[in-house]
Parts: sequence; C-alpha cells; structure tokens
Amino acid sequence: MAGTVEVASGDPPRSEATADDRTGTSPSRRRRFGISRRNRGDFWIFLLFALPNIVLILVFSYRPILTNFYYSTLNWVLGSPIATSAGLDNYVRFFSGDRAVEVLRTTAIFTIATVGGSIVLGLGLAVVLSRPLRGRTFARASVFAPYVLSGVGIGLVWSFIFDPTIGVMAIILRKFGAASPQWFNDPDLTLVMVIIVFIWKNVGYCAVIYIAAMTAVPNDVLEAASIDGASPVRRFFSVTLPLLSPTSFFLLMTVTLASLQAFDILRIMNPLGRGTTTLMYESYLQAFLANNQAGYSAAISSILFIVLMVLTLVQLIFVERRVHYT
Repeated sequence: MAGTVEVASGDPPRSEATADDRTGTSPSRRRRFGISRRNRGDFWIFLLFALPNIVLILVFSYRPILTNFYYSTLNWVLGSPIATSAGLDNYVRFFSGDRAVEVLRTTAIFTIATVGGSIVLGLGLAVVLSRPLRGRTFARASVFAPYVLSGVGIGLVWSFIFDPTIGVMAIILRKFGAASPQWFNDPDLTLVMVIIVFIWKNVGYCAVIYIAAMTAVPNDVLEAASIDGASPVRRFFSVTLPLLSPTSFFLLMTVTLASLQAFDILRIMNPLGRGTTTLMYESYLQAFLANNQAGYSAAISSILFIVLMVLTLVQLIFVERRVHYT
C-alpha cells in the first residue's frame, strides 16, 4: 500500500535493545567508539615499552634543548654563580660580529663538500662492490670499518699522514721530487684536509646502505630495460638510480645532520680552528677556549639547532617530492 513502510519481520524493534547496548558494553558500541579489550591491552603494552624511552628522550634530549635556549638569553661566564639577562643580545652579537660570515661560509663549504662527496663516492663504491668480484666481502668490510672507528683515533692517524715533515704523504711526495703542501699552516688547505678525512670516514656507511638498497631493485625491471636495448649506463641512470631515491633521501638527511655536528676530527686535526671553524666548533671555542662565554656559546648552539631544523624541514617538504617509493 502506498504511503506505508514495511518492516522486515526479522529486525528487532528498537524498544528491545539488549542490556549490553544500554550499558554501553556491547561489541557494536565498543567498535563504534574504537575501544575494545584487545585495543586496551595493546595500548598498555605499548605504554609499558615506550614510556621509559619517551621519558629518557624528554629528560636527556628535549630538556637540554629548552635549557640551552634559556642560557642563550643570559650574559653568563662559564663557572660564574652570577648570570644577568641579556635578551637577544647574544644573537645580535653573533650576526653583527666579524666572525659570523667566516663561520657560516666554512659551515656551508664543509657540509656541502662532505655530504656530496660521501654520497657520490659511496654510490660509486656500491656499484663496484655489488658486482660478483673475488674478495668482495673483505672489501665491503674494509670500506665500512672507518665508520665504526673513533673520530679521535682517525684524526691522530691522518694528522701523521698529512704532516708536511715526517708524514707518510710528505715522504712519498719527496720520492717524486715534490714538496708537501702546508696542510696545517694554510687555512684553505686545512679545510680541504678535514673534508677529505670526514669523507673517508663516512663513505663506507653510504656504500653499505646503497649496496643493501641495490639488492632490492627488481631484476625483472632491469631485464625488461635490457630487452628494450638500454645500455648498462642507461639502465643505471634511468632505472636503478630512480629506484634508489628513497635511499639517497635517507642518506642526504643523515649525513647532513652528521656533517653539521662534526667535532672530533676538527678538534684533533686543528685544535685552534683556523679555517675549519664551523658553527659547532665555534660554539665550543666560545665556551671553553675563548672567554668562557657560556651564554654566547649557547646562542650559537641555538642557531645551529635552528639551521638543522630548517634543513630537515626543507628536505622533508621539497626533496621528498622527488623520491619514488614504488
């Protein structure tokens, strides 16, 4: 009949809701609000394992960052019980000082050279060590070994190698009638020297990561490109390299962060920082080797933290768009 609604005989009337529905404990109501006994159990297990780490990260990572920002607003000499508020004077002092341009230029050159050199050379080594060569496993271990060595030890060994009087490089050059460059006296050569050592230490890390990524490149895609007549070089740049873009993006972020925070090699090979003073090392110099200016040093550390945050966000927003995850 027109104007009437027929109710299926199997549907329960609304007035006959179960006791679980009225108390809110029925399975359908729990699913509606995303709560179930299993979810609650998973949540407590997650909290049991994650909470200690979250507390440690808050106490030992985020709290020092906030404390450092507070110290950067103080006029405070390290060790002194008295500190006065300075507002943003420490930041103004850095950017208006004579050393700001030199420190930022050195930081940019060191970061670009070490990140680019480590990734490009690491990719080249990965291509070579991915081939079925005799002694490949030993070669991979030898390339990766410097990454796990102490930066202090590496700095001491390479200081001896670069020594213009008794160093290994000077002895070899003298055999060919050439004089050794003054690596420690010329600030430009000193910067080149620490860049070489930093790349040598980190190139194995990039190579091993790239080797692992290359094993995941599908062979059928490479075979299809080969059947289409693509040369090995064309297959590498058109197929393999785009498929390695997630790995390249990961290495770009991690090596950039490591480069901006480099300290041990700079400290051992050039303690006074002539020509190799990055933001990280300038913060150390101002706090411990100059006038113990803890507040000024904290301001430089805060600037370094902001630079790291901006570079990370830029990489996540702009560079990741060019990454192919499939």
